[in-house]
Amino acid sequence: MLRLPPFDYFAPRTVAEAVSLLAERGSEAMIVAGGTDLYPNMKRRQFEPKTLVGLRGIAELKRMEGDAERGLTIGAGVTLTQVSRHPMITEKYPALAHAAGVVSTAQLRNMGTIGGNLCVDTRCNYYNQSYHWRKSIGFCMKKDGDICLVAPGSSRCWAVSSSDTAPVMIALGASVRLVGPKGERVIPAQALYHDDGMEYLTKAPNEILTEIILPPAEGLRTAYLKLRRRGSFDFPILGVAVALRLDDGVCTYAKIVLGAVHSYPVEALQALSRLVGQKLTPDVIEAAAQAAARPAKPLDNTDMLLSYRKKMVPVYVARALRQAAGLQAVNEY
Repeated sequence: MLRLPPFDYFAPRTVAEAVSLLAERGSEAMIVAGGTDLYPNMKRRQFEPKTLVGLRGIAELKRMEGDAERGLTIGAGVTLTQVSRHPMITEKYPALAHAAGVVSTAQLRNMGTIGGNLCVDTRCNYYNQSYHWRKSIGFCMKKDGDICLVAPGSSRCWAVSSSDTAPVMIALGASVRLVGPKGERVIPAQALYHDDGMEYLTKAPNEILTEIILPPAEGLRTAYLKLRRRGSFDFPILGVAVALRLDDGVCTYAKIVLGAVHSYPVEALQALSRLVGQKLTPDVIEAAAQAAARPAKPLDNTDMLLSYRKKMVPVYVARALRQAAGLQAVNEY
């Protein structure tokens, strides 16, 4: 049986108190909300904090304010279940509701938070194993070793982004608020991520993601599709988020973001010129889907063959575009 290492646990009641604890405890401290990713990683000794600062008791992190016309603010402590079932989100931001609703299992969605999923650790077949398994192969660069076992000649870690909601937030043009000892800052959701499997967040360890700010929906059409081996529980091995605006069938705005194909969510910028100003005919959608697949660089460090995952990118982009535009075929999903 894998057991948690010993640690001190603090339960602050305000963000300010939590920030103060993080500053006081320094590098030995980590924050925890739902704990659905952190605690298993601690059992495998991928994280070994001496102090945990719990965020579940902070009421201000559990608020949702605003509406689709003015924009919606979601507290980072709102659970994934609440996001997936909120009437306004399901109606006006359906891709976000769907992405939150396909994270792991129902029990873990009741515990896991939207902020936690945005900051969830990157994953790799050589990293997400028990301590003794990792020790038997000499560990990896991400924890305790000095070589990336996926790409041994590389100077960086290639663990992949594993968040379902991050690609959607980027596609929606959301921002996040970070609060730390030096004050607070608001950054675009895209700017929260680094292209590095180890240092994958721009958020400092002593900063807390407190809320997500969604812009007005303004007729935005959205979709999120997830590829995984099992229809529940599994992390994504491909996630595709799409946001569109259509005017009389002509695309006036488009954004496509790919998850789980790199160490951070990747915007498929080359595909946008194939969509904007065009009617979404089958040929236009296929051309955009093929262009969107180019930045996808799956490696042999998650489930299924990398060649299969690469081939699925244009397939899922095309499906997501059809779904967002209301053109999907019967039984396609």
